[in-house]
Amino acid sequence: MLDWPFDNSFATLPDRFFSRLAPTPVSNPEPIAINRALAGELGLDADGLSSDDGVRILAGNTVPKGADPLAQVYAGHQFGGWVPQLGDGRAILLGEIKDIKGIRRDLQLKGAGRTPYSRGGDGRAWIGPVIREYLVSEAMHALGIPTTRALAAVTTGESVYRDLPLPGAVLTRVASSHIRVGTFQFFAARQDLKALQALTDYVIARHYPDTEDAQALLDAVIRAQARLVAQWMGVGFIHGVMNTDNTHVAGETIDYGPCAFMDGFHPDTVYSSIDRSGRYAYARQPEIMVWNMAQFATALLPLFDDGLEAAVERATESVRRFPDLYRAAWMDVFRAKMGLRSNEDGDVGLIEGLLKIMGERNADFTNTFRGLSDASARAQFPDPSGFDEWEERWLARRKRDPHSPEKQRELLRTANPAVIPRNHQIENVIRAALADDFAPMFRLSDVLAAPFDLSAENAGFSRPPEPGEEVRQTFCGT
Repeated sequence: MLDWPFDNSFATLPDRFFSRLAPTPVSNPEPIAINRALAGELGLDADGLSSDDGVRILAGNTVPKGADPLAQVYAGHQFGGWVPQLGDGRAILLGEIKDIKGIRRDLQLKGAGRTPYSRGGDGRAWIGPVIREYLVSEAMHALGIPTTRALAAVTTGESVYRDLPLPGAVLTRVASSHIRVGTFQFFAARQDLKALQALTDYVIARHYPDTEDAQALLDAVIRAQARLVAQWMGVGFIHGVMNTDNTHVAGETIDYGPCAFMDGFHPDTVYSSIDRSGRYAYARQPEIMVWNMAQFATALLPLFDDGLEAAVERATESVRRFPDLYRAAWMDVFRAKMGLRSNEDGDVGLIEGLLKIMGERNADFTNTFRGLSDASARAQFPDPSGFDEWEERWLARRKRDPHSPEKQRELLRTANPAVIPRNHQIENVIRAALADDFAPMFRLSDVLAAPFDLSAENAGFSRPPEPGEEVRQTFCGT
């Protein structure tokens, strides 16, 4: 039996936080991918994970010694509508381990079978969403953006029925925890103040040990979310389903369902097939996070030390700080993307000026910013006249920056990725996987692991989709 050094803490909370159950076994599990680098970070034996015993654990057929499998309960606002009970409908938390740096990490199996929170679903995942989350979450990590991780993907040997039978798969997800804004909402809505206090104390101890109470926790989560959304915006990422149950209290990107990275830039871009009103469009993500933080504040109100009126006023002040915190983080992200290390009052106009031109011309988001480092950005514009005028202002601004041109170019290269997980490339990988060809997945995974360093032989991975290759909709994996 493999050695999994479990040190479970969430399972010590009261039983109403979860339902204990083991994953549902599958008929014939086979490995797709084992993230050897992440296994090393976790202190796990990658060869052991690839063995028959390891794959049985990763598929949910064997519960490793020391695990305490459970499905978490939570609630949430989904597209603004309140749902009083949600939960892990197709995921089982095996338990927690401390990695080689002593950081506590959750190990969760997604697609592990029905739970009490499945709401009529089959609790399974098909291979497409598993591959998408594996690739995109690891790409986000390589981009330096807080995220859940993917340790492994395995097939199940069974079909999953959606519109047609599809091969089943299970993803092993690693996270700093799986606690969401919706977890707090679940207990607040039930006026279960003992559970709400226990959850608050737990999150403070696990994620924000420098904070002392609900007010300080609210402020810390708001700061983390402001930084996170600014980083999303900097790489053209659209989460697609920013419900409160998909908002991680530690400020990690979680739940890669209908997410996507933009190709051609437009602020109103939506890919998610279930976002029919554009609620979670690219440019709306900051204001939606304000809304989500207001729901988090509402859930915490019963734990504030003073009366309701004073508590509402203090919580409102905290939420109202989000736009300024976000704007400062956004400026940090986009100044770096411009190669600027100093601050000037006119920088916001310079940044927004480029984005405006890009939106009018549908210029490729990633390649335009990457092109600032090698003078190829102009090629992204069929009519470059607007860009030429902007570039003159940008070059003049760079001359006023106190750092050398070499330092500026270095910043441009390290702040602007050459590759992102483009929708059409992921779809190509999934199509190949459906034919039992995983070589395209492995190659794309290798390229995305070093997004700022693109070799000549891999230059094709930076190519935007041709008109016939465009993926205009992405879909939830349930």
